[in-house]
Amino acid sequence: MTMTILVTGGTGTLGKHVVPLLRAAGRDVRVLSRAPRPAAAGIEYVTGDLLTGAGIKAAVAGVDTILHLAGGPKGDDVATHNLVQAAQGVRHLVYIGVIAAEELPLGYFRAKYEAEQAVIGSGVPYTVLRAAQFHDLALKTVRAMAKLPVVPAPGGLRWQSVDSREVAARLVDLTLDEPAGRVPDLAGPEVRTLNDMIRDYLRATGKRRALLPVRVPGKVGRLYRAGANLNLDTAEQGKRTWAEFFAEQLAKDQAAPVR
Repeated sequence: MTMTILVTGGTGTLGKHVVPLLRAAGRDVRVLSRAPRPAAAGIEYVTGDLLTGAGIKAAVAGVDTILHLAGGPKGDDVATHNLVQAAQGVRHLVYIGVIAAEELPLGYFRAKYEAEQAVIGSGVPYTVLRAAQFHDLALKTVRAMAKLPVVPAPGGLRWQSVDSREVAARLVDLTLDEPAGRVPDLAGPEVRTLNDMIRDYLRATGKRRALLPVRVPGKVGRLYRAGANLNLDTAEQGKRTWAEFFAEQLAKDQAAPVR
């Protein structure tokens, strides 16, 4: 009998890639969503809220494996604590973390680290994959910055951004396998500065903006300049570069009908 896999965050950036891959592998999928959605072939949507705990027990009931993708700017630690409490007895819990979660004194990274620790300490057999920031986030960031009349250009801020589709494929392989604990990180194939990404976007879109060099202050700035957010030694590397991803997205934007 094929057991159902529960996916949290199944409608997000990563989930939109993961769910079809799980279905292609022949697995039934249950997606936890805050808003009701109609069922699709092999996909059941259940309503619940990880932050409040509402609906989680019902969502977990009868599932074999949980793939925990849900996340946001804050509250990942609370959401994951609530999930693991309901997940006792599940065969496999897979969690997507972020590279260097314990290194950077920022709320997002702290919450991701606490969430990871909740998974590890839950008593549920688990797999944890840490990934770098997605190309999607890099594009969202530079698009927002390019709307400003003067674009801040933070020196020393480097990313190993990775294609979310490659992260999704790796997560599906891990989900369909046995619990493996903490597995090697997954990062992009190159390191790029945020300034370079901003210039790529401005040049490709024909926008003319003044760039204002800024220095990220304090401990956070020192850590970024030292590369504390990177894993240059042990991370596995995806193949799709930022430039390839950006060119693809730009082509889609240009092909989209004008509204």
